[in-house]
Amino acid sequence: MRPVRGATTLTRVVRAPTRTWPVLAAAIAVVALPTVASGAFSAPAVPAATAANSTTYQDSTGENAGAPDITTLTVANTDAGVISFRVAIPNRQQFTQDMLLLLFVDSDANPGTGDPTELGSDYVIEIFGGEAALFRWDGTNFTRRAGDPPATSLIFGYMGGVTVTISAAELGNTKKFGFSFVAVSGIAIDPTTSDLDFTNAIADVAPAANAGLYQYEVKITPPTLVVRSLKPTPARPVAGRPFTLRLVAARSDTNAAVQNGRVTCVGRVGNTRLKAKVQRVQGGAAVCTWNIPLGAKAKTFRGSVSVAFEGLRAQQAYSAKVR
Repeated sequence: MRPVRGATTLTRVVRAPTRTWPVLAAAIAVVALPTVASGAFSAPAVPAATAANSTTYQDSTGENAGAPDITTLTVANTDAGVISFRVAIPNRQQFTQDMLLLLFVDSDANPGTGDPTELGSDYVIEIFGGEAALFRWDGTNFTRRAGDPPATSLIFGYMGGVTVTISAAELGNTKKFGFSFVAVSGIAIDPTTSDLDFTNAIADVAPAANAGLYQYEVKITPPTLVVRSLKPTPARPVAGRPFTLRLVAARSDTNAAVQNGRVTCVGRVGNTRLKAKVQRVQGGAAVCTWNIPLGAKAKTFRGSVSVAFEGLRAQQAYSAKVR
């Protein structure tokens, strides 16, 4: 049997139907390919605590004194749809070469779909040998076809436990899911054949036996457009000259500046409404330009710039004495 790295099929660790792990064994062979997905082994991923909508789950402890002991699991997501898992394994401060970690995800929260032996799990993230790989249930096994795109958002780190982050889009755009986690140690690798030997492997699984899966709901705050800046040119309107306001707006979830959209310009000097000569998105800003009348000196110019894009809208008002 070849190493887990670069596999097209998950290296399965057989568990009993009661999920009590009395037996560990490698069930199938794998086919080596270039690495399908990897994480920075030495650099931790984004901690779950920095994301919104955080939920912590407790696992029973001390089931097997020799096994990695899972204590808590924290799941969170950002408004950009990035999900993070933090699994604390305090009796394994470092990720050693004899360890294998498996994160099973029932992405549609439906036990009737996915792997029936894993309570309907549709995806599994496997971490072994300093690499992470994402596999999807194909009706028979957890596999990855050669033509499938890589799970580019999948990263992980380890320090007293593992932190995994992945986009919800890589998990079927999941909105609500169940999950379980398995930590295995004691795996040996034959130096000649590179076969995996599970003879002395021991494991902890969370949740505990017959407890089903942990349940989590992805909650995303609807994005808005946020005004980042409003720049007048010149610094104050001047009678008889053009006056421009440039508004930069960005999405609250991605911080990406608006590059196109519908711009609305409103400008007045006293009670006289001015028609904008320029009214468009240009160079990453909503641009409004008015010609200030010659007789407007010492009067107050009042204006506003708004931009609408994909159902979102940002607006900023401005006023100043005309020079």
